[in-house]
Amino acid sequence: MHLQPTAFAPRLGLAPPKRSGGGYILVLALVFLGIFFTIATAYLSFITTSTRSAQYDVASAQALALAEAGVDEAVYQLNQNASYAGETGTPLGAGTFTLVVENIDSNTKRVTATGFVPNSQNPIATKIIKANIGLNNSIISFHYGIQAGNGGFTLNNTSSITGNVFSSGPVIGSNTNMILGSVVSSGATGLVYGVHATSSVYARTIGEASQATIIDKDAYYVTKTNTTVTGTSYPNSPDQPSVSLPITDAQINEWETIAASGGTITSCNAQGNYEITTSISLGPKKIACNLVIKSSSAVLMVTGPLWVTGNITTQTGPTIRIDPALGSQNVAIIADNPTNQSGSGIITIGQTTVFQGSGSTGSFVFLISQNNSAENGGSTVAIGMGQGSSALVAYASHGLLTLSQSVGVKAATGYKIVLSQSANVVYDTGLQSTVFQSGPGGSWVFIPGTYGITR
Repeated sequence: MHLQPTAFAPRLGLAPPKRSGGGYILVLALVFLGIFFTIATAYLSFITTSTRSAQYDVASAQALALAEAGVDEAVYQLNQNASYAGETGTPLGAGTFTLVVENIDSNTKRVTATGFVPNSQNPIATKIIKANIGLNNSIISFHYGIQAGNGGFTLNNTSSITGNVFSSGPVIGSNTNMILGSVVSSGATGLVYGVHATSSVYARTIGEASQATIIDKDAYYVTKTNTTVTGTSYPNSPDQPSVSLPITDAQINEWETIAASGGTITSCNAQGNYEITTSISLGPKKIACNLVIKSSSAVLMVTGPLWVTGNITTQTGPTIRIDPALGSQNVAIIADNPTNQSGSGIITIGQTTVFQGSGSTGSFVFLISQNNSAENGGSTVAIGMGQGSSALVAYASHGLLTLSQSVGVKAATGYKIVLSQSANVVYDTGLQSTVFQSGPGGSWVFIPGTYGITR
């Protein structure tokens, strides 16, 4: 019989055989279990961290959106109330925003918008946007070298126009004064004669028996007398409709408000004048008396709108210049006495007075008179200019504007306009889109290039 050694080994005093590797397997199992728990713990930590990071990223994006919404809110509120100064803890979506609005100048405000998620007391994320908000530029178009109201337009001596002419009243020349452009005299009383127009003429009546009229292109009329037309004649043409003058009283009032926001000068002498005898920078500013610029060496650097509640007079050739910092913007210098518009608000420009823009293309000084004598049948001159030159636009929508001698302006607009001697108006194409600092109804808008994000 064959005996199984393993079964009788204890009885025979023999040791059982060893099971090789059993302990090592247990150790390895424990090692792998430890590795597993370590990896699992790390993975869970990663998942938790990633979740928190994702939550922060979402909250951060929400906070940024809230801050951006705050800037939009500031723009909206400023357009409802220009004195709006901000708000705190406004709830929106997943969080709140806070706004602080600070004045930089009369046309610019600094907005700090802070977005919090979920709130400012215990925020997960916070974003801050700082931006400037400004009044949008008022763009006013001048399409004519000369535009006259119902008082009409008269050329005397050798005066001339380089540009188009529009008048709600008659356009009358003498000795075929040159108009290098088209001429329109609107309405049923439209009348043009005594001029040499290099383009077309539109009027109910063209020509007058004692004054020759020359038209190099076409003529549109009902009646034509003593007129030479090189182009085509169109009898029985309809009357041209009237066109409003480009700057309204509301716009001028807005510039006066801006000027007054810079403070009021009341240091007037016994004659009721604020005199400038040396170079000075000025504006925006209201001057509560007459303004007299006297010295030939004086330079008035205009840094904003000026409102003079009396008359404006320049003597002995001073220079009036727009601050280069204003770029292509234009600045209005206004003479307006609301309590005496028929006898005050008169602008008299002496010989050799020089007007200069900022140095940028399209920058002009606008001289504006609100004198209304001519509109009411009077003869007071609202703006009178002798010898002078430059980047100047003369505007007197209610008054009489006279240009004489060798004066030259870029454009002239008035209720009634008279040119004499060798006065010349040279229309500048930049006036088709003339930019001012602000205008009525001008809205507050975000200024590009001023946007900054923190946090």
